[in-house]
Amino acid sequence: MWRHAIKSFLRRSKGLDLRTKIRQSCSRSEKKWLLPTGFDTGLKTFNSLTKQKEPLILAREGVATWYSCGPTVYDHAHLGHACSYVRFDVLQRILSRLFGITVIHAMVITDIDDKIIQRGWQENLSPTIIARMYEEEFKKDMMSLKVIPPAVYLRVTENVAQIVAFIQRIIANGNAYATKEGDVYFDIQSIGDRYGKFGGAGDAHEASDGSIKKDVRDFALWKRSKPQEPHWESPWGPGRPGWHIECSTVASSIFGSQLDIHSGGVDLAFPHHENEVAQSEAYHQCEQWGNYFLHSGHLHLKGSVEKMSKSLKNYITIKDFLQSYSANEFRMFCLLTKYRSAIDYSSGSMSEARASLATVTTFCNDAQAYIKGQLECLPMQESLLWERLAKTKASVTAALADDFDTPRAINAIMNLVYQGNRQLQPVSSVAGATRCPEVIGAMIVYLRDILDVFGIDPLYHKDVDVTRQSGSLQGVVEQLTQFRSEVRAFALARQSTSSGTNQEALYSDRLPLLKASDDLRKNLAPLGVLIKDRGANSTWELRKNVSDILQDESSHPQRIS
Repeated sequence: MWRHAIKSFLRRSKGLDLRTKIRQSCSRSEKKWLLPTGFDTGLKTFNSLTKQKEPLILAREGVATWYSCGPTVYDHAHLGHACSYVRFDVLQRILSRLFGITVIHAMVITDIDDKIIQRGWQENLSPTIIARMYEEEFKKDMMSLKVIPPAVYLRVTENVAQIVAFIQRIIANGNAYATKEGDVYFDIQSIGDRYGKFGGAGDAHEASDGSIKKDVRDFALWKRSKPQEPHWESPWGPGRPGWHIECSTVASSIFGSQLDIHSGGVDLAFPHHENEVAQSEAYHQCEQWGNYFLHSGHLHLKGSVEKMSKSLKNYITIKDFLQSYSANEFRMFCLLTKYRSAIDYSSGSMSEARASLATVTTFCNDAQAYIKGQLECLPMQESLLWERLAKTKASVTAALADDFDTPRAINAIMNLVYQGNRQLQPVSSVAGATRCPEVIGAMIVYLRDILDVFGIDPLYHKDVDVTRQSGSLQGVVEQLTQFRSEVRAFALARQSTSSGTNQEALYSDRLPLLKASDDLRKNLAPLGVLIKDRGANSTWELRKNVSDILQDESSHPQRIS
């Protein structure tokens, strides 16, 4: 049902006066952005080329071509990398799983670079071994964070012939020049004021005496080889590709002269993406190569103005991070801020993300217990819950269609959970009360569906990985909880008092069984097993964060009377 609502939303959003938008976009600056023609998705996204939100229009209906800059594989990936890749993974999931757009994603792996060469010298290993080792580690880290792999990874070293041909054509088009030393540079002045679409271009300035460049802004397309460096043959002599040219060549080899979306960290906008645009438009002789550039904000350690980076040695590796937190928790951490905003990492911000996820998880568990009849509640306001569910779906869809506003979407989801929790107030017994499992079930289904769009499973816990290897643990806990429930129900049976006042009391000789049941529940908590007594019935969960269970025990003690 909610997918029909999305389609209706998109149909309403497509009634746009595109000619008006073209006039607006063309009047913004000399470096004009042209509104693409094609399939109007009904979404808006912030485009770094125009510094404002633009309607997302794709060249082909229902298909988005997407290129992203991959890692330079000379060291471990850290949380700064993770934040950018997870954020864009969320955006691609939203496009594909919520709005039905097929995303064709290509990513380049930079496997030859000064840093890789230097690391090889330090480790006394070839640059190829260094690159392959850290490439595999990067891919494993992405899998651990549940990042969907691109349709294709492409290595720079396997595309050198294409890069050489790409450079040759740029030279033939009059936009690059070779030096007698064997370097090739892009000629910035050859494209006039088209350079500087992301800002920071500077003014034309002739290089000082002794420089082999015409303009200080000219950048290398081909670098002549130095002694003991890896190199490839070319018309200009042995050397290797410059950094920027690899992305232009690889993206063009897959998507040609028209690219819908290009993504990367905000630090790549200039000069990397600026130079990509210049090269690609010079090669294709086109007016606009990439239509939308999306940039993610930096990850900072709280209290630091510097981004997390290897060069500053202020980073936390993904592998180390996942020893303390789960991929679900990191994804929730990323969702709580807009993808293009800077984000502060701290134990406090991770605790907030963990608490938000735990709130949703607890609601889903309680809701399932209610549906099963294990949780008795006062009569619910069923019509109110149906109304809240419908409003939440509309609010979430509208938020995500507006530049992928995940904080607003999460806020709407948490409000729905709050309304659900208000209705799921347990009582000891409500004889003959009307039950509303249908609306509660609909809420669970929606929460699981929408969180799956974000790559989160609200009922998954990292420590339950052991149960994926063997189903015995869940079975043992299930049997133990059932046995305890039967013992507890026997101990809670009441007898009439001798006073003749129709009052009932517990059997005194069964009180030790109640104490033993409570002691078992408390003793299992430090082991990660959370048992909740709900009247005569009990439910259980496996939790990763033992401290959360103990805190729950201390703040909500379950009494035997």
